[in-house]
Amino acid sequence: MQIIPAIDILDGNCVRLIRGDFEQETIFSSDPVQMALNWQKQGAEIIHIVDLNGAKTGTVNNKLIIEDIVSKLEVNVQVGGGIRDLITARDLINIGVSRIVLGTAAVKNPNLILTLLKEIDPEQIIVALDGRHGRVAINGWQDQTEVDVLEIASAMTTLGVTRIMYTDISKDGVLEGPNLVTTQQLVQVPNLKVIASGGISSLEDISSVKNTGCEAAILGKSLYTGIVKLAEAIETGS
Repeated sequence: MQIIPAIDILDGNCVRLIRGDFEQETIFSSDPVQMALNWQKQGAEIIHIVDLNGAKTGTVNNKLIIEDIVSKLEVNVQVGGGIRDLITARDLINIGVSRIVLGTAAVKNPNLILTLLKEIDPEQIIVALDGRHGRVAINGWQDQTEVDVLEIASAMTTLGVTRIMYTDISKDGVLEGPNLVTTQQLVQVPNLKVIASGGISSLEDISSVKNTGCEAAILGKSLYTGIVKLAEAIETGS
């Protein structure tokens, strides 16, 4: 199982939020590019970047920083946050982003997903399912829908999506362990690769997520606070 460090960018800074609450922000670095280089140096094979301004507003806000990261890294970069139209998706792929992550767009505009699947390699598309009490939240987790996480996962595979990223919002940024039950249920959806995110705070959590059959796990706060060392996480996941 691959371990993917997360870099959440808000107003140019590398931050972590608690349960997606923009009022509960901790700045860990004012230099996201250097942070990405740091994770690469420690062994990361891919970096997960979230444009939090973009997730909130619906338009990618930190493209120059993202482009700088992509140009300076030798490893792959996947990006989410504010990708809600074909032009934005194309632009990110064209600057070298290896995979794009779409959440709100998948719920509100599934036709965009269909178009993207025809335009680019399906392996370059990740649908983010961010759940609160089993229902999907959108627009930077600010708006709650009645869409069931498991149902939309199945619907996405019908469209041709091959990979999703699941985050239990209640677990994100609080270091209380992941939602293994829903993660396991998603892994059992046919023809779907699952990336787990949210709450992974120990090597034991990594082992548990690995045992569900997930393809990868995204780590954020546990790495930034030093509770988990990236090298040890990678070894545990392998």
